[in-house]
Amino acid sequence: MSVLAGMRVVEGSAFVAVPLAGMTLAQMGAEVIRFDRLGGGLDAGRWPLAPNGQSLFWAGMNKGKKSIAVDMKSPEGRELITRIITAPGKDAGLFLTNLRVRGWMDHETLCKHRDDLIMVTLTGDRHGRPQVDYTVNPALGIPHMTGPVGSDDPVAHALPAWDLIAGNMCVSALLAAERHRLRGHGGQEVELALKDVAAATLGHLGMIGDVSLNDRDREKAGNALYGAYGQDFVCADGRRVMVIGLTDRQWRGICKATGMTEAMASLEQRLGVPLSVEGNRWRFRDQITAILTPWFALRRVADFERAFNEAGLTWSEFRTTREAVAEDPDLGDDNPMFSQVMQPGIGRFPVPSHPAAFSAFDRGMARPAPTLGQHTEEILSEIAGCTGTEIARLFDAGVVQSPDFAKPNAA
Repeated sequence: MSVLAGMRVVEGSAFVAVPLAGMTLAQMGAEVIRFDRLGGGLDAGRWPLAPNGQSLFWAGMNKGKKSIAVDMKSPEGRELITRIITAPGKDAGLFLTNLRVRGWMDHETLCKHRDDLIMVTLTGDRHGRPQVDYTVNPALGIPHMTGPVGSDDPVAHALPAWDLIAGNMCVSALLAAERHRLRGHGGQEVELALKDVAAATLGHLGMIGDVSLNDRDREKAGNALYGAYGQDFVCADGRRVMVIGLTDRQWRGICKATGMTEAMASLEQRLGVPLSVEGNRWRFRDQITAILTPWFALRRVADFERAFNEAGLTWSEFRTTREAVAEDPDLGDDNPMFSQVMQPGIGRFPVPSHPAAFSAFDRGMARPAPTLGQHTEEILSEIAGCTGTEIARLFDAGVVQSPDFAKPNAA
């Protein structure tokens, strides 16, 4: 039993945000049905890939879902999808998508089949134009804040932050709309735009107010923590660490652990400002770093790791992801969020369940992603209400597929 047990959500999606939303709901116990075109949709072969060429992206974003493969171009296939989305049930009639198609897969059309339908749609921007994280991010200026000090080149990054935030906003929007429906107020369509999610986040972080009211853009600061003190240091063994002094407690901890309390007090006297104020630590970060750099350069990580941890400092070592998986117990079996899962067609590797631990429910183990069309027959029978004869005919006509029954000429 889990917190969303009994809820049924249908997902028609591609890319990151909406698949993440569906997967998040599935990990909290909802039955999430994903439909894709025959032969696989846009995500079926998306990188990164396993050694055998199978998509690890698909395996990651579709954990715990059910899959049906259907000819979305045929009238009969579209009718099946409509039946699945609008199938009866108090906890059903919930649809997540970024593939809205006017005339059949839109709220106006679908709610004719179920008037309390809840449909959450993610678009690129509010005008309906396509956008992805890697176009929204440069459009809003983040890459111009990122990179080495003094560089004029914008620097993109590997984390699709707006997709991840938008995916979780899709979850919260769907749950809010469902709560509204449970209180007797009916269904509705909820629209979010990826660019709006990013723009709102910039506003929440004060970045829009900053450029609106101040006459300077935020400068590039390398790995420094903006607005307080945080810096990377190279140690005697060649390893690199990040040390954070965001709060006064963290700052005093750094000074004490490195034996630099008196040196920093002398710096305060020379500057005429208290370094207990985080903004001052940002303004005079170069002077602070000049004091701390020799201390780290003379020591290996092993020389101070235990003392830093016992002092409760906020710090970490720079690692590659490969090194993190090999060395960090939070990314393996020691962490109850992870379990070794056999992903069909790929193999066994550590897979996370939902990060939240609900006190009323067992966390539960992560579940593998389905193979394309794995649940086609089950969904046609139990959700779409097809008879055995109808199901056989749909397979024979190539309208639907499963791993056990696929037309050799399927696209």
